Amino acid sequence: MSITELETLEAWLWDSANILRGSIDSSDFKNYIFGLLFLKRSSDVFEEEVEKIMKEEGISREDAEEETYFHMPPESRWEYLKTITENIGEALDKAFAAIERENTSLEGVMTATKFGDKEKLGDDVLQRLLRHFNQYSLRNEDLYKPDILGDAYEYLIKQFADDAGKKGGEFYTPKGVVKLIVRLIKPQPKMSIYDPTCGSGGMLVEAAKYVAEQPNGKVGRNINVSLFGQEKNLGTWAIAKLNMLLHNFMDADLRKGDTLVDPKHLSSDNDLMMFDRVIANPPFSQEKWWTPAETNLEKKLDKDGKEKEIVPKYDNVVVDKFGRLQYGIPPRGYADLAFLQHMLSVTKQDGKVGVVLPHGTLFRSGAEGRIRKKLIDEDLIEGVVGLPSSLFYNTGIPASIWILSKEKPKPLKNKIIIIDASSDFKEGKNMNELLDAHLDKIVDAHDTQADVDKYMRLVGLDEVKENDYNLNISRYIDTSEPEPEVDLKAVKEKLAALDKKEAEIDKKLLAYLEELGI
Repeated sequence: MSITELETLEAWLWDSANILRGSIDSSDFKNYIFGLLFLKRSSDVFEEEVEKIMKEEGISREDAEEETYFHMPPESRWEYLKTITENIGEALDKAFAAIERENTSLEGVMTATKFGDKEKLGDDVLQRLLRHFNQYSLRNEDLYKPDILGDAYEYLIKQFADDAGKKGGEFYTPKGVVKLIVRLIKPQPKMSIYDPTCGSGGMLVEAAKYVAEQPNGKVGRNINVSLFGQEKNLGTWAIAKLNMLLHNFMDADLRKGDTLVDPKHLSSDNDLMMFDRVIANPPFSQEKWWTPAETNLEKKLDKDGKEKEIVPKYDNVVVDKFGRLQYGIPPRGYADLAFLQHMLSVTKQDGKVGVVLPHGTLFRSGAEGRIRKKLIDEDLIEGVVGLPSSLFYNTGIPASIWILSKEKPKPLKNKIIIIDASSDFKEGKNMNELLDAHLDKIVDAHDTQADVDKYMRLVGLDEVKENDYNLNISRYIDTSEPEPEVDLKAVKEKLAALDKKEAEIDKKLLAYLEELGI
């Protein structure tokens, strides 16, 4: 059966999650569903491609299978898997391992989730899942547009984030926030775009979609852009890889690992790679983001002169061989400005950075205050947008978007765009939401660079320095409403009238009391 509407595909895929309810934690749904979705899609497209090659080249099926772009071993093909009735989980694990073996770019992606644990997923549940995924064909010829599966995948990621609650913030940034940052940094065709904490890859996908809408944004069916990312969580990294593949970003370079500790994108000289646009929503105020460097070992002797336990001594120093923390070392309990400095260090001279950070980074003192001072003194901050509260899954606190440039446009030299968008949202039951109308308002204010009363100001660095380098938005944009003027004469007249009325009432009351003999 073919799929003619996105809503049909979305509903069908979400129903697969309902089959899993009660068997595993809802926060794990995504790992199983995405794996099966990719398996079904890959198998269907493989069969479609084999048939096409056989028809066009007049060769045998065996020879045609050798010419496909994506290789599907026999034990990984849907037609075989759907016939299995026992030990289905083990068969699926073998199928995913075989796909990785034949397609090295997927190493570690397909086997990140294990289906063979019967205590979690028995044969009856997996058989229902396979029957459910068998309802529709996911061949290209049966989808009404090529990127429908990518759109459905994004829908599922959001649904799983909603279902997971606070855990959803670990792998998903709300669509409105992502679109806003992309529109503020404006990636262009032929650019390289990098997300050091890419989660499920949503920011990279949205940046690519933006590029596709620009002149020369597409070359044939391919978007004219290069995508790079790194993600620490193995399961989330696997989801991001599949996200890229389902959006046909076959060359997207996503790596596993902790970006602050071990950045993976290096040049041939083992230096950090440089990018045109760097975009991220790092984990807010990540704790223990570095381990103090051990400087020496102090020997301890017992009363008999024998050596006791060796106690390490530590310096409060961060060892970073890439020299990324040139503006200062953030507190160990707040990694926000460490991520920002990493992003700056991998940005080309004419590039831009767009990053979501907690509101506190605008005004916290101490080490963060000193870092902020250096960033301001070097005129690296192009703009700051204060966002509404309750936009994110994992926190209700308000956040801000920082836009940074190493070479600011001339009109913005020694100035910072400050926007108070804290009132731009649609109120929701659990979370607030940025709508397209709110994005248009914010981006227009940013791009026009003309002051808007109670909303946007182009603030000179001298004023920022007078405020002790504090970027708290309320210091620069006064959103309070003036108190109404009080007409003292009218108030006195009103009070006098009330006094007169009160005297008349008292007079009547006394008369009534006299009649009653009281």
